Amino acid sequence: MNKQIVIFIAPPGAGKGTQADLLAEKFDFAHVETSKLGEAKIKDEELVKKDPETAEAKRNFESGKLFPPPWTMKLVMEKVNELAAEDKSVIFSGSPRTLYEVEHELPEFEKLYRRDDIKIFYITLGEEESVKRNSERRICEKNRHPIPRPEYDPKFKGITVCPQDGSPIITRTLDKPEIIRERYRVFLRDTTPVLDYFKEKDYKVIEINGEQPIEKVFNDIMEHFEK
Repeated sequence: MNKQIVIFIAPPGAGKGTQADLLAEKFDFAHVETSKLGEAKIKDEELVKKDPETAEAKRNFESGKLFPPPWTMKLVMEKVNELAAEDKSVIFSGSPRTLYEVEHELPEFEKLYRRDDIKIFYITLGEEESVKRNSERRICEKNRHPIPRPEYDPKFKGITVCPQDGSPIITRTLDKPEIIRERYRVFLRDTTPVLDYFKEKDYKVIEINGEQPIEKVFNDIMEHFEK
């Protein structure tokens, strides 16, 4: 298999992180989670104090807004160049999130990876289901692996530590209904135009129904790799 870039674009709660983890495990791809790259930076108190861009990113994050696109783009390209040099395939869960990002990142992606090996998936999910899934969303403390609630995947019933790294499972305090609704509105306003941009550049955007159980969503995604 040629090295690839796989992009999952989806509203909050659609399971893009979970699907990226599943795909990364199956094919040994590198899962690049933009929010995780950014959160590592904004948790560095010294960096926040001395760097206005990082301070702005932290304010955006705490209010449900996206990280500043130029700041995000720099983080992403630094990581992608590193992985391409290692001849690794890359999965993005939720990135690029703005027109600024995709306009600057896509030409660089095409230099590092073959155009035919860039796949774009749009996992759909309605607003009410987004709020329901994200309220008290569970992640692991160490690496922020998403931990599905038992109603979406019964095998996670009763577990208290992450199956991947053994760290405690925590609930994000930022995942309150009013913040989730704001994040959903931000997605519609800022991220759905990214899908139109890909289409204008003659990329196929593969739509996947995110309202289904995790296993069914993954099977639908896998059909496009098996072909």
